[in-house]
Amino acid sequence: MIKIRIIVVDRTRSPFLAEGETFYLKRLQNYAQVEWIEVKPVKMTKGRPEEEILRLEGQALIRKRGPKDYLVALDRTGRQHGSEEFAGRLEKAALNARGGITFMIGGPLGLSRDVLAESDEILSLSKFTLTHEMSRVLLLEQIYRAYTILKGEKYHK
Repeated sequence: MIKIRIIVVDRTRSPFLAEGETFYLKRLQNYAQVEWIEVKPVKMTKGRPEEEILRLEGQALIRKRGPKDYLVALDRTGRQHGSEEFAGRLEKAALNARGGITFMIGGPLGLSRDVLAESDEILSLSKFTLTHEMSRVLLLEQIYRAYTILKGEKYHK
């Protein structure tokens, strides 16, 4: 069973989104070993450069990554896929990964250039601008949908 790490900045504050995360994390247990990791956000204070915040949060995210994991960064500049194509890419990554697969979602400012440069793939969930908390639920739902596609199960049909 493949190991999937989802590393995010901060906890989810919105109760309905946290409920959605729990819902899909539970469903994913049938398909993959999923580890949900939250890193502490860097406090945004007046006068603190955004680049510094991104760099420090990026370093915290990278430290939690499995050393041999296939790294997928979520960013609005990334490539978009349909559900079937995403399922195929997830399957291919799982077969080729020496470790597991790690997905990273930044905080309100996104991800640092260093995280994006270190990534094996940059993924965009939508052309819409999404909150970092909303992105978490959408990613989980799409990973779950991908597994139902790969297994030929009812959810996707």
